[in-house]
Amino acid sequence: MKKFMFLFVLLVLLLAACSNSESASSGKDYPSKNIEVIAPASPGGGWDLTARSIQKVLTDNELVDQNINVINKPGGGGEVGWKYLQSKDSHHLAINSSLVLTNNLLGSSDLTYKDFTPIATLATEWQSLAVPADSKYGSLEELMKQLKKDPSSIKVGVGPALGNDDHLSFVQAAREYGVNPTEVDFLVYEGGGDVVTALLGHHVDVVTTSVSEVHDQHLAGKVKILAISSEKRLEDLKEVPTFKEQGVDMVFPHWRGVMGPPDMTEEEIAYWDEKLGKMVETEEWKDVLKNNNWEGFYKDSKETKKFLDEQAELYEGLVKDSGLVK
Repeated sequence: MKKFMFLFVLLVLLLAACSNSESASSGKDYPSKNIEVIAPASPGGGWDLTARSIQKVLTDNELVDQNINVINKPGGGGEVGWKYLQSKDSHHLAINSSLVLTNNLLGSSDLTYKDFTPIATLATEWQSLAVPADSKYGSLEELMKQLKKDPSSIKVGVGPALGNDDHLSFVQAAREYGVNPTEVDFLVYEGGGDVVTALLGHHVDVVTTSVSEVHDQHLAGKVKILAISSEKRLEDLKEVPTFKEQGVDMVFPHWRGVMGPPDMTEEEIAYWDEKLGKMVETEEWKDVLKNNNWEGFYKDSKETKKFLDEQAELYEGLVKDSGLVK
């Protein structure tokens, strides 16, 4: 009987050791198949460019052994692609942005950022306010004083919809100046290019848009950027002051990042912390940033989780102040 019990206990211990070995090896073996990076939009946009840049830099620098494929899942402001990710395993990642927060806050999606695994924040564009070169508003203060005096007296161009970063960055600036954002006369256009065309045609008095949309026009002397939402002045726009320099205490990134499906393991998350951390240090990634007027904004998985929590709190307040939800 004692011999039987000894053999039984030994068998249990062996099975447990095998199980632990398999668990450990499964972590080490990740990834074990092709990686799929989901761009939740059509080819050609910022999400698509981010996904394909990740694919190319990781592959060219041999940072990931497995093949990396990019798949486009457009629709619903990211909703279709992120729904697709939700049901997949850890070999699938998706590009995200603040829309993963605002879609829910605006009532257009049941998904929240907490339904996914934060992996990284990679890059940002900065927001700007720009007026025609011959505008009577020569500074942010002059513009905001007029808005405070009569919010409906200035037409503000934005695209492609209210509730996006372009709009909400203006809401935050207005709020800091004591301007009621719900009284501002916003004219909505289909995209950034259309917004700038409206500005050049004097159909609007000012536009709120990403710096990249007005960068070249500013350098050509056709428009004047009054403020940018970065922490400090940009290298190639040294003459343009930040919002903070002009008394508006805000730094507003238009960021893009990467998230995974729910319930990824610590080992899987650590894998991407290592690989993406190395990726953002490559010369090729730095060229991607420079060529697209993006700025490095890397945060690892833990930093990204904290950042998303902070952003969710900020956006909840901005959406309420915008008057888009009750």
